[in-house]
Parts: sequence; C-alpha cells; structure tokens
Amino acid sequence: MAMIHRVIVPDEGCPKEYVVLVTDRRSVFIRLERTRRSFVLRGETRFGTALVTDVIPKSLEDYEQVSLESLTADTTNFVVPHEAVVSLSMDREEPRFRARDLFVWLTMRRQGESFQVYNFEMNYQLGPDRETSVKFYAVPLGAYFKPRRQTRSRGTILREYAMDAFEIFQRVIPASIMSS
Repeated sequence: MAMIHRVIVPDEGCPKEYVVLVTDRRSVFIRLERTRRSFVLRGETRFGTALVTDVIPKSLEDYEQVSLESLTADTTNFVVPHEAVVSLSMDREEPRFRARDLFVWLTMRRQGESFQVYNFEMNYQLGPDRETSVKFYAVPLGAYFKPRRQTRSRGTILREYAMDAFEIFQRVIPASIMSS
C-alpha cells in the first residue's frame, strides 16, 4: 500500500481535495475535509502549489486504523479498480494568466521560474459499455513544499511530487497503458 498525500479533482462547483491510497488491486480516492475556498483551490490547480501552508498531511499510519471496506463504502470517496483502468497519462500544463493573476505573474518573473502544473487523467471502465475518466492535479501541500524550497527550485519540487505519484501507479498498473 502506498499513498499520494494530495490531489485536486476539478469540479464545476468547487474543486475537491483527495488523498489517494493505492493498493495492489485498487486506488481509493479519500475525500479530504474542505479547508479552503474554491477560489484558492482553483489557484492551486493552476499554479501547482499549495497557497495555504498550515495543513499537515495525514500519514499512511493514520489510515491503517481504518478498514478499506469502510473507506470504499463512504459515498464521498470513490474507488478505481486497477483491472478496470484503460489508460493513465501524466501531463503538465502551463498556467494561462488572467488580469487578476498579475501578482502571480510578477512573482514568477522575479523568481525566474514558471509554475508547471502536473495533471493525471485516468480512464477506466465502469461496466462493459461504460467508460469514464477522472482528471486530477498533483498539488503538494505546503508541509511538503516549504522545507524543500530551501534547496530546490519550484519546478523541481513539483516534478518530483508528480513523478513520485506516477511511480506509485507504475507499481500496480501495467506499463503498457501508462504514458507521461
């Protein structure tokens, strides 16, 4: 069992934050309690980093006390069986700036870095004729990002976080359906 501490799934109303528990047979997307407004979460998916740094991520040990059956029974969570996965791709997006993003754009110029956002798209089958997909963004929490920022660039930290998530999936999903 492995864990991806935080991904954000876009939604029309408000993006949703999840922890992903990856087992040998399935990935369980566990809904996190909402701690931020939708405006902040949308910014985090566009810029690839947590804008609020005071949230401490749960560890794998925190979830060992809870059974997988109770997590899968919770309607706020969803499960993707690995045998149903048709494709998994990782891509990166450059943010498209709007007028209200002037401060972020100026920060990027001052730091000499671009904010690369890594996203995943997982296509899977719900039944014989029904295929669906989930798109999620690999956005680390501030507790992950902040200590690494002392020695690494923003781009390196975001790439490492996304590659760690990709490698977790590589261990359990056939390589022939994965692409980066």
